[in-house]
Amino acid sequence: MRTPRSLVAVAAAIATLAVLVAACGDDDDVSTGADTVVRVVAHESFALSEDVLDAFTADTGIAVELLLGEDAGSVVNQAVLTRSRPQGDVLFGIDTTFLTRGLDEDLFEPYESPALAGVPADLQVDDEHRVTPIDVGDVCVNYDRAFFDAPGAPALPETLADLTDPAYRDLLVVEDPAASSPGLTFLAGTVAEFGDDGWEDYWSDLKDNGVQVAADWTDAYYGRFSGGATSEGDRPLVVSYASSPPAEVVFADPPVDTPPTGVIEGTCVRQVEFAGVLAGAEHPDAARAFIDFLLSEAVQADVPLSMFVFPAVEGTPLPDVFEQHAARPTDPVVIDPFDFGAVRDDVIQRWSELVLG
Repeated sequence: MRTPRSLVAVAAAIATLAVLVAACGDDDDVSTGADTVVRVVAHESFALSEDVLDAFTADTGIAVELLLGEDAGSVVNQAVLTRSRPQGDVLFGIDTTFLTRGLDEDLFEPYESPALAGVPADLQVDDEHRVTPIDVGDVCVNYDRAFFDAPGAPALPETLADLTDPAYRDLLVVEDPAASSPGLTFLAGTVAEFGDDGWEDYWSDLKDNGVQVAADWTDAYYGRFSGGATSEGDRPLVVSYASSPPAEVVFADPPVDTPPTGVIEGTCVRQVEFAGVLAGAEHPDAARAFIDFLLSEAVQADVPLSMFVFPAVEGTPLPDVFEQHAARPTDPVVIDPFDFGAVRDDVIQRWSELVLG
Protein backbone atom coordinates (compact mmCIF):
# COMPACT_ATOMS: atom_id res chain seq x y z
CA MET A 1 0.00 0.00 0.00
CA ARG A 2 1.22 3.51 -0.74
CA THR A 3 0.23 6.48 1.37
CA PRO A 4 -0.73 9.74 -0.39
CA ARG A 5 2.59 11.42 -1.18
CA SER A 6 4.36 8.23 -2.26
CA LEU A 7 1.48 7.37 -4.55
CA VAL A 8 1.41 10.85 -6.05
CA ALA A 9 5.15 10.89 -6.70
CA VAL A 10 4.87 7.64 -8.68
CA ALA A 11 1.79 8.82 -10.55
CA ALA A 12 3.46 12.12 -11.32
CA ALA A 13 6.49 10.39 -12.80
CA ILE A 14 4.26 8.33 -15.09
CA ALA A 15 2.20 11.38 -16.06
CA THR A 16 5.32 13.40 -16.72
CA LEU A 17 6.66 10.78 -19.11
CA ALA A 18 3.39 10.64 -20.99
CA VAL A 19 3.03 14.39 -21.23
CA LEU A 20 6.64 14.99 -22.22
CA VAL A 21 6.22 12.50 -25.05
CA ALA A 22 3.13 14.37 -26.18
CA ALA A 23 4.87 17.71 -25.94
CA CYS A 24 8.26 16.84 -27.41
CA GLY A 25 9.60 18.77 -30.33
CA ASP A 26 9.22 22.46 -31.06
CA ASP A 27 6.42 24.57 -29.62
CA ASP A 28 4.55 24.16 -32.91
CA ASP A 29 3.89 20.47 -32.38
CA VAL A 30 2.10 19.25 -35.48
CA SER A 31 2.18 15.59 -34.42
CA THR A 32 -0.15 16.22 -31.48
CA GLY A 33 -2.17 19.00 -33.05
CA ALA A 34 -0.86 21.35 -30.35
CA ASP A 35 0.12 24.88 -31.38
CA THR A 36 1.79 25.77 -28.06
CA VAL A 37 3.44 24.00 -25.14
CA VAL A 38 2.71 25.31 -21.64
CA ARG A 39 5.46 24.38 -19.22
CA VAL A 40 4.28 23.69 -15.69
CA VAL A 41 6.81 23.83 -12.85
CA ALA A 42 5.58 21.80 -9.88
CA HIS A 43 6.62 19.70 -6.90
CA GLU A 44 7.04 15.95 -7.19
CA SER A 45 3.53 15.22 -5.90
CA PHE A 46 1.71 17.00 -8.72
CA ALA A 47 -0.35 14.50 -10.70
CA LEU A 48 -3.48 14.55 -12.81
CA SER A 49 -5.07 11.72 -14.75
CA GLU A 50 -3.68 11.34 -18.26
CA ASP A 51 -7.12 11.59 -19.87
CA VAL A 52 -7.77 14.88 -18.06
CA LEU A 53 -4.54 16.39 -19.38
CA ASP A 54 -5.25 15.01 -22.85
CA ALA A 55 -8.67 16.68 -22.82
CA PHE A 56 -7.03 20.05 -22.07
CA THR A 57 -4.79 19.67 -25.12
CA ALA A 58 -7.70 18.56 -27.29
CA ASP A 59 -9.85 21.51 -26.19
CA THR A 60 -7.21 24.24 -26.37
CA GLY A 61 -4.50 23.08 -28.75
CA ILE A 62 -2.00 23.55 -25.89
CA ALA A 63 0.27 20.63 -24.96
CA VAL A 64 1.49 20.33 -21.37
CA GLU A 65 5.07 19.77 -20.29
CA LEU A 66 5.56 19.03 -16.59
CA LEU A 67 8.82 20.09 -14.98
CA LEU A 68 8.75 18.39 -11.60
CA GLY A 69 11.12 19.26 -8.77
CA GLU A 70 11.22 17.96 -5.22
CA ASP A 71 9.12 19.47 -2.42
CA ALA A 72 7.28 22.80 -2.56
CA GLY A 73 10.03 24.71 -0.77
CA SER A 74 12.80 23.63 -3.12
CA VAL A 75 10.63 24.32 -6.19
CA VAL A 76 9.90 27.85 -4.99
CA ASN A 77 13.53 28.49 -4.14
CA GLN A 78 14.61 27.30 -7.59
CA ALA A 79 12.01 29.56 -9.20
CA VAL A 80 13.43 32.50 -7.26
CA LEU A 81 16.94 31.71 -8.47
CA THR A 82 15.76 31.55 -12.10
CA ARG A 83 13.19 34.35 -12.04
CA SER A 84 15.03 36.45 -14.63
CA ARG A 85 14.71 33.50 -17.05
CA PRO A 86 11.83 31.38 -15.71
CA GLN A 87 11.96 27.66 -16.39
CA GLY A 88 8.28 27.50 -17.20
CA ASP A 89 5.03 29.37 -17.66
CA VAL A 90 3.08 28.22 -14.59
CA LEU A 91 4.20 27.32 -11.09
CA PHE A 92 1.96 24.92 -9.17
CA GLY A 93 2.27 23.94 -5.52
CA ILE A 94 3.42 27.02 -3.65
CA ASP A 95 1.57 26.58 -0.37
CA THR A 96 0.49 28.60 2.64
CA THR A 97 3.85 28.42 4.39
CA PHE A 98 5.94 29.51 1.40
CA LEU A 99 3.49 31.90 -0.25
CA THR A 100 5.22 35.11 0.78
CA ARG A 101 8.56 33.80 -0.48
CA GLY A 102 7.13 33.81 -4.00
CA LEU A 103 5.17 37.04 -3.65
CA ASP A 104 8.05 38.99 -2.12
CA GLU A 105 10.30 37.93 -4.98
CA ASP A 106 7.72 38.98 -7.63
CA LEU A 107 7.58 35.50 -9.13
CA PHE A 108 4.07 35.91 -10.52
CA GLU A 109 2.07 38.21 -12.74
CA PRO A 110 -1.52 38.93 -11.67
CA TYR A 111 -4.32 36.94 -13.22
CA GLU A 112 -7.90 36.74 -11.95
CA SER A 113 -9.47 33.62 -13.37
CA PRO A 114 -13.23 33.77 -14.01
CA ALA A 115 -13.40 30.33 -12.37
CA LEU A 116 -12.53 31.93 -9.02
CA ALA A 117 -16.24 32.59 -8.60
CA GLY A 118 -16.53 29.03 -7.30
CA VAL A 119 -13.69 29.30 -4.78
CA PRO A 120 -14.49 30.41 -1.20
CA ALA A 121 -13.32 33.92 -0.41
CA ASP A 122 -11.28 32.78 2.60
CA LEU A 123 -8.97 30.81 0.26
CA GLN A 124 -8.34 33.83 -1.95
CA VAL A 125 -5.72 35.36 0.31
CA ASP A 126 -3.94 37.51 -2.32
CA ASP A 127 -6.00 40.55 -3.27
CA GLU A 128 -3.81 41.09 -6.34
CA HIS A 129 -4.54 37.58 -7.65
CA ARG A 130 -0.91 36.79 -8.26
CA VAL A 131 -1.71 33.24 -7.19
CA THR A 132 -4.86 31.14 -7.50
CA PRO A 133 -5.98 28.57 -4.87
CA ILE A 134 -6.27 25.12 -6.44
CA ASP A 135 -6.62 22.61 -3.61
CA VAL A 136 -6.95 22.36 0.15
CA GLY A 137 -5.54 19.80 2.56
CA ASP A 138 -5.11 19.41 6.28
CA VAL A 139 -1.93 18.33 8.01
CA CYS A 140 -3.02 16.37 11.08
CA VAL A 141 -1.77 13.89 13.62
CA ASN A 142 -2.75 10.39 12.48
CA TYR A 143 -3.06 7.50 14.92
CA ASP A 144 -2.71 3.74 14.87
CA ARG A 145 -6.18 2.35 15.57
CA ALA A 146 -4.91 -1.02 16.76
CA PHE A 147 -2.62 0.58 19.34
CA PHE A 148 -5.28 2.82 20.84
CA ASP A 149 -7.95 0.08 20.74
CA ALA A 150 -5.75 -2.30 22.74
CA PRO A 151 -6.52 -2.93 26.42
CA GLY A 152 -4.66 -0.52 28.71
CA ALA A 153 -3.92 2.02 25.96
CA PRO A 154 -4.32 5.69 26.79
CA ALA A 155 -7.32 7.58 25.51
CA LEU A 156 -6.74 9.36 22.21
CA PRO A 157 -5.31 12.87 22.49
CA GLU A 158 -7.79 15.44 21.25
CA THR A 159 -5.76 18.63 20.82
CA LEU A 160 -2.25 19.84 20.08
CA ALA A 161 -1.80 20.64 23.76
CA ASP A 162 -2.72 17.07 24.74
CA LEU A 163 0.36 15.75 22.94
CA THR A 164 2.59 17.07 25.73
CA ASP A 165 0.82 14.89 28.31
CA PRO A 166 3.08 12.16 29.79
CA ALA A 167 0.46 9.61 28.68
CA TYR A 168 1.84 10.09 25.16
CA ARG A 169 5.53 9.96 26.03
CA ASP A 170 7.61 8.46 23.19
CA LEU A 171 4.53 7.97 20.99
CA LEU A 172 4.74 10.88 18.49
CA VAL A 173 6.90 11.29 15.38
CA VAL A 174 7.02 14.56 13.41
CA GLU A 175 8.91 15.70 10.30
CA ASP A 176 11.79 18.17 10.22
CA PRO A 177 10.21 21.49 9.13
CA ALA A 178 13.43 22.57 7.47
CA ALA A 179 13.05 19.75 4.93
CA SER A 180 9.39 18.69 4.95
CA SER A 181 6.21 20.43 3.81
CA PRO A 182 3.91 18.73 6.37
CA GLY A 183 6.58 19.29 9.02
CA LEU A 184 6.66 23.02 8.29
CA THR A 185 2.87 23.26 8.13
CA PHE A 186 2.59 21.53 11.51
CA LEU A 187 5.20 23.87 13.01
CA ALA A 188 3.39 26.90 11.57
CA GLY A 189 0.17 25.59 13.10
CA THR A 190 1.74 25.47 16.54
CA VAL A 191 2.98 29.04 16.12
CA ALA A 192 -0.54 30.13 15.18
CA GLU A 193 -2.05 28.13 18.06
CA PHE A 194 0.32 29.10 20.86
CA GLY A 195 1.68 32.43 19.65
CA ASP A 196 5.22 33.76 19.61
CA ASP A 197 5.28 33.71 23.39
CA GLY A 198 4.20 30.09 23.69
CA TRP A 199 5.22 27.92 20.74
CA GLU A 200 8.79 27.38 21.95
CA ASP A 201 7.54 26.30 25.36
CA TYR A 202 5.17 23.90 23.60
CA TRP A 203 7.99 22.32 21.58
CA SER A 204 10.21 22.17 24.65
CA ASP A 205 7.44 20.18 26.34
CA LEU A 206 7.12 17.91 23.29
CA LYS A 207 10.88 17.32 23.33
CA ASP A 208 10.76 16.47 27.03
CA ASN A 209 7.91 14.09 26.21
CA GLY A 210 10.06 12.15 23.76
CA VAL A 211 8.90 13.51 20.38
CA GLN A 212 10.91 11.95 17.56
CA VAL A 213 11.93 13.92 14.45
CA ALA A 214 12.09 12.18 11.06
CA ALA A 215 13.84 13.59 8.01
CA ASP A 216 10.69 13.70 5.90
CA TRP A 217 7.15 12.37 5.58
CA THR A 218 8.18 9.06 3.99
CA ASP A 219 10.62 8.35 6.82
CA ALA A 220 8.03 9.34 9.42
CA TYR A 221 5.07 7.43 7.97
CA TYR A 222 6.78 4.34 6.63
CA GLY A 223 9.77 4.06 8.89
CA ARG A 224 8.68 5.36 12.32
CA PHE A 225 4.85 5.11 12.43
CA SER A 226 3.19 1.83 13.41
CA GLY A 227 -0.27 2.33 11.92
CA GLY A 228 0.00 2.17 8.14
CA ALA A 229 -0.46 -1.14 6.36
CA THR A 230 3.21 -1.12 5.32
CA SER A 231 4.60 1.04 8.11
CA GLU A 232 7.50 -0.52 10.00
CA GLY A 233 7.90 1.69 13.06
CA ASP A 234 6.69 1.53 16.63
CA ARG A 235 5.25 5.04 17.14
CA PRO A 236 1.43 5.16 17.03
CA LEU A 237 1.16 8.92 16.41
CA VAL A 238 2.51 10.66 13.29
CA VAL A 239 2.11 14.00 11.55
CA SER A 240 0.48 13.17 8.22
CA TYR A 241 -2.67 14.18 6.33
CA ALA A 242 -6.43 14.15 6.80
CA SER A 243 -6.51 12.09 3.60
CA SER A 244 -4.18 9.32 4.75
CA PRO A 245 -7.04 6.99 5.84
CA PRO A 246 -8.77 6.93 2.41
CA ALA A 247 -5.40 6.27 0.79
CA GLU A 248 -4.96 3.30 3.13
CA VAL A 249 -8.28 1.94 1.80
CA VAL A 250 -7.68 2.73 -1.88
CA PHE A 251 -4.30 1.00 -2.01
CA ALA A 252 -4.88 -1.80 0.49
CA ASP A 253 -3.81 -5.25 -0.68
CA PRO A 254 -5.76 -7.29 0.25
CA PRO A 255 -8.72 -4.87 0.20
CA VAL A 256 -10.07 -3.45 3.46
CA ASP A 257 -13.27 -1.64 4.38
CA THR A 258 -11.84 0.25 7.36
CA PRO A 259 -8.49 2.04 7.34
CA PRO A 260 -5.98 1.04 10.01
CA THR A 261 -5.34 4.71 10.73
CA GLY A 262 -7.45 7.56 12.02
CA VAL A 263 -7.15 11.35 12.22
CA ILE A 264 -7.19 13.49 15.36
CA GLU A 265 -9.18 16.41 14.02
CA GLY A 266 -8.28 18.73 16.90
CA THR A 267 -4.67 18.72 15.67
CA CYS A 268 -5.35 19.66 12.04
CA VAL A 269 -3.67 22.61 10.32
CA ARG A 270 -5.10 23.94 7.06
CA GLN A 271 -2.81 23.90 4.01
CA VAL A 272 -3.74 25.55 0.70
CA GLU A 273 -1.85 25.02 -2.56
CA PHE A 274 -1.74 27.76 -5.19
CA ALA A 275 -0.72 28.14 -8.82
CA GLY A 276 0.39 31.27 -10.63
CA VAL A 277 1.51 32.59 -14.00
CA LEU A 278 5.26 33.10 -13.79
CA ALA A 279 6.41 36.63 -14.55
CA GLY A 280 8.30 36.61 -17.83
CA ALA A 281 6.58 33.41 -19.01
CA GLU A 282 7.19 32.57 -22.66
CA HIS A 283 3.51 31.69 -23.15
CA PRO A 284 1.45 33.80 -20.71
CA ASP A 285 -1.84 33.25 -22.56
CA ALA A 286 -1.36 29.48 -22.38
CA ALA A 287 -0.43 29.84 -18.72
CA ARG A 288 -3.67 31.68 -17.98
CA ALA A 289 -5.61 28.99 -19.83
CA PHE A 290 -3.93 26.34 -17.68
CA ILE A 291 -4.87 28.21 -14.48
CA ASP A 292 -8.50 28.19 -15.67
CA PHE A 293 -8.13 24.48 -16.42
CA LEU A 294 -6.89 23.75 -12.88
CA LEU A 295 -10.16 25.17 -11.55
CA SER A 296 -12.28 23.30 -14.10
CA GLU A 297 -14.81 20.67 -13.06
CA ALA A 298 -12.69 17.90 -14.60
CA VAL A 299 -9.51 18.77 -12.69
CA GLN A 300 -11.21 19.57 -9.41
CA ALA A 301 -13.01 16.20 -9.49
CA ASP A 302 -9.71 14.50 -10.32
CA VAL A 303 -7.74 16.09 -7.47
CA PRO A 304 -8.84 13.83 -4.57
CA LEU A 305 -7.66 10.51 -6.01
CA SER A 306 -4.77 11.97 -8.03
CA MET A 307 -3.17 14.11 -5.32
CA PHE A 308 -5.12 13.12 -2.18
CA VAL A 309 -6.21 16.64 -1.34
CA PHE A 310 -9.57 18.38 -1.47
CA PRO A 311 -10.73 20.55 -4.39
CA ALA A 312 -10.80 24.30 -3.87
CA VAL A 313 -14.02 24.81 -5.86
CA GLU A 314 -17.09 24.51 -3.66
CA GLY A 315 -19.61 21.84 -4.53
CA THR A 316 -17.16 19.55 -6.33
CA PRO A 317 -18.36 15.96 -5.79
CA LEU A 318 -15.99 13.79 -3.76
CA PRO A 319 -15.26 10.08 -4.34
CA ASP A 320 -17.12 7.79 -1.95
CA VAL A 321 -13.87 6.71 -0.27
CA PHE A 322 -13.16 10.35 0.61
CA GLU A 323 -16.67 10.91 1.87
CA GLN A 324 -16.39 7.85 4.09
CA HIS A 325 -12.83 8.00 5.38
CA ALA A 326 -11.22 11.44 4.95
CA ALA A 327 -11.37 13.77 7.92
CA ARG A 328 -13.07 17.13 7.35
CA PRO A 329 -12.13 19.16 10.44
CA THR A 330 -14.62 21.93 11.14
CA ASP A 331 -12.18 24.10 13.09
CA PRO A 332 -8.63 23.54 11.84
CA VAL A 333 -5.79 25.84 12.79
CA VAL A 334 -5.62 28.43 10.01
CA ILE A 335 -2.26 29.97 9.17
CA ASP A 336 -2.10 33.58 8.04
CA PRO A 337 0.46 33.25 5.22
CA PHE A 338 1.61 36.84 5.59
CA ASP A 339 2.08 36.68 9.36
CA PHE A 340 3.94 33.39 9.14
CA GLY A 341 5.94 34.46 6.11
CA ALA A 342 7.36 37.36 8.09
CA VAL A 343 8.83 34.99 10.70
CA ARG A 344 9.22 31.71 8.78
CA ASP A 345 13.01 31.59 8.50
CA ASP A 346 13.50 32.75 12.08
CA VAL A 347 11.01 30.18 13.40
CA ILE A 348 12.72 27.33 11.54
CA GLN A 349 16.09 28.35 12.95
CA ARG A 350 14.74 28.71 16.50
CA TRP A 351 12.95 25.34 16.23
CA SER A 352 16.13 23.64 14.98
CA GLU A 353 18.19 25.02 17.85
CA LEU A 354 15.55 24.08 20.40
CA VAL A 355 14.52 20.62 19.21
CA LEU A 356 17.59 19.34 17.37
CA GLY A 357 20.30 21.26 19.21
